[in-house]
Amino acid sequence: MLILLPPSEGKTPATAGDPLDHDRLWLPALAPARKRVQTRLVALCRRTSARSVAESLRVLGLGDGQRDELARNAVLAEAPAAPAAEIYTGVLYEALGAGTLAPAARAWLDETAVVFSGLWGVVRLTDRIPAYRCSVGVTLPAVGGLTAYWRKALKPKLDPAAAGGPVLDLRSGAYAGMWAPPGPETATMRVLHERDGRRTVVSHFNKATKGRIVRSLAEAGAALESIDDVVAALKELGCTVEESGTAPGRPRQLDVIVAEL
Repeated sequence: MLILLPPSEGKTPATAGDPLDHDRLWLPALAPARKRVQTRLVALCRRTSARSVAESLRVLGLGDGQRDELARNAVLAEAPAAPAAEIYTGVLYEALGAGTLAPAARAWLDETAVVFSGLWGVVRLTDRIPAYRCSVGVTLPAVGGLTAYWRKALKPKLDPAAAGGPVLDLRSGAYAGMWAPPGPETATMRVLHERDGRRTVVSHFNKATKGRIVRSLAEAGAALESIDDVVAALKELGCTVEESGTAPGRPRQLDVIVAEL
């Protein structure tokens, strides 16, 4: 099984440790594609003229007060790296709390969850990476739009990795565009808040609930061989799960309904 996670915008830089080793990341055959994006990103962020800095900020979708992100990107090759589970510190990852899981649950999580990234393509939570700023919506010079770039690079490497098991897709729309799981045993998930008979998606709590759900699945050590198994496991955890109709050949859509945020 694979659980597909988005990255977090918030990241905590490693304070010590060796730099990134591309050959040690999951799916090392992606190293050339990863190195190309890193090289272009570093070159973009090392420019120092006022005009160049302004252009780099624009390309990365940053404001003038975020120049420190350019400085961070400029030294990616030398920066200390740490496990991705420690670098990503946004809402979903805080709720997931990978570092506080018992050993068996953490082993289940490390074997199951993968994180999609505009810079690295896809990594395991155990992969050692530096903190960075590069969303998948960026268009890099000499690389182009990262969504299309990774869609082409990931398919031949990820399709075999997803074979033989269900895929639970918790990515946001932009990151979902990087790769479409090839098998029929695929489902996306929404978290809906129900209040006074109305249901809405609330971004912050959507992420937090997804993090808690993944944590609960890891703690249960769930053996999931199909999407039906995923639905059953969620219900055993006390989740209210409904399935929306989808067209044949499309991923199933699971709605988790919560009454309290």
